[in-house]
Order: sequence, then structure tokens, then C-alpha cells
Amino acid sequence: MTSYVALLRAINAGVKLPMPELKAMAERLGYTKARTYIASGNLLFEADADEATATAALTEAASALVGKPVGVTVRTAAELAATVKANPFPEGPGNRVVAIFLDAPPEEGFEAAIRHQGPGEQVKAVGREIFVWYDEGMGQSKLAIPAAKTGTGRNMNTVAKLAEMAAD
Repeated sequence: MTSYVALLRAINAGVKLPMPELKAMAERLGYTKARTYIASGNLLFEADADEATATAALTEAASALVGKPVGVTVRTAAELAATVKANPFPEGPGNRVVAIFLDAPPEEGFEAAIRHQGPGEQVKAVGREIFVWYDEGMGQSKLAIPAAKTGTGRNMNTVAKLAEMAAD
């Protein structure tokens, strides 16, 4: 069995999916130790399936459940722990540094398409994640990162907690 974390995109920010329903959906798929963390589409579970199979199954099931497409990104517990360690902005407050999880690494030169970057905002890609340090907070930012359009972001406080939970 592999421990996974699924990160659903736009949950409760456009897509309504109560966390008990998300947990039950994972259990119907045969995943074990299913549990959620905060009401923003974070699902922890164990499965014999590989990452691609789990992603496809969760995407199909979540989309059917809410009646519209839902983006799902899956990482193993080890990958999530590596994301915490790879944070290029460890000095930034955990609530102002965001990891945007993508299915594949962003294309080289993706930074050229970034728009409205504030003077203190920093962006760096590491593997399949784009890290952003919102120095003034995300709520005030006008930052647009086209390469992140299909990804889903979590602040580093949430990423660290999910990594801790997935390791248990």
C-alpha cells in the first residue's frame, strides 16, 4: 500500500464538495485510511494503485459527484515531504508561501508569461511545483501565473501538516 495525498482544485471556492462526501467517495473506490484535512479538498488515503491510476479514478469520481470537472493532483507521502524540504523560501511565513502543484513541471521560461508580479513577490519552480512567496499576502496580490492555471495551491503550513499526517 502507498500513502497518498490528493489535492482537489477549487473546492469550496467554486466547487462545493463536503469533506465527509470526499472521504466516502475514496472509500467507495476501495482506498483505505481515507481522511480529509480542512475543508479545501485535501484527501489522505492508502491504495495499491499507482499515482496515475489514483489520479484518474479520483478525478472521474469527484467530477461525477459534483456534476462538473474537478482537477485532482496526487502526490505520495514521500513526494509531499520532499516538497516541504524543497521550499525555496523557507524564511517566508508558512501562510504567505504557496506551493502550486502541477501534473508536470512547468515549461522552461514560464516566468516570462507571469503578469502583475509585485515588487516583493517571488516565484520559483522546483520539479512539478511552483512556489510563490506573497510578501504582502495572497489576498492583496494581482499576480498571474499562466503556467499554474491547471494546478492547485496550498500554503506551506497546509503542505507541512499534510506531509506530517501522510507520514503517520
